[in-house]
Amino acid sequence: MAGILNSLSRVKKQDIVLSVRDIKKIFMEGGQPLHVLTGGGFDLAAGEIVALVGPSGSGKSTLLQCVGLLDKPTAGSILIGNVPVHQMDEEQRTIIRRKKIGFVYQRHNLLSDFTAIENVMMPMLANGVAEDVAMARAKKLLKAVNVEHRATHFPGEMSGGEQQRTAVARALANEPQIILADEPTGSLDPAHAAAVFDLLLNIVRKNKMAMLFVTHDMNLAGRADRKITIVNGRVNKL
Repeated sequence: MAGILNSLSRVKKQDIVLSVRDIKKIFMEGGQPLHVLTGGGFDLAAGEIVALVGPSGSGKSTLLQCVGLLDKPTAGSILIGNVPVHQMDEEQRTIIRRKKIGFVYQRHNLLSDFTAIENVMMPMLANGVAEDVAMARAKKLLKAVNVEHRATHFPGEMSGGEQQRTAVARALANEPQIILADEPTGSLDPAHAAAVFDLLLNIVRKNKMAMLFVTHDMNLAGRADRKITIVNGRVNKL
């Protein structure tokens, strides 16, 4: 029996790719503490899509920065693949972030002096992938997001929807376990927003990735498997 229970425990843990517990974040503002995150947490399972909703200024982007290893929480724990990443130094967090996490921002954040294919290649090159391998994968990703015809174009030569599709390809470059998206369609008109979100959702589900996305659009949030929100700084599961 003990062996069976241990096996079930391992399977359950393996399914959880991100675990957040009692997360707190305090900023100092004018010499006074500003409590942005005050506790709570959630789990994110492989293949699961979760919407993070709540009013502006509630701490959604702060939570995303912490779980994306771009900032450290003041207290609490963050585990990625059962590894306590909140205890890591900056160099260690950077390695985990490059290998495990893909980001999609509200604005595409593409580098204007580089072509679409070069923008998609960069995360792979930073991970030590050979240039020819990175280029071949970047071409496949651009084709997957329907902008292969823009591979040699600079961001300024592309439409907003094309730029955001390229940003999605870049987020997928290193085959991450987790996609973090902060208002990924917020800068697009409704038609382009719907197309980009459909694309992102389909790719994430097809590749059995986990995704946590911030949105103010309850129609988009309704397409997630479930929602979490932040109320008075506390992260709550809905």
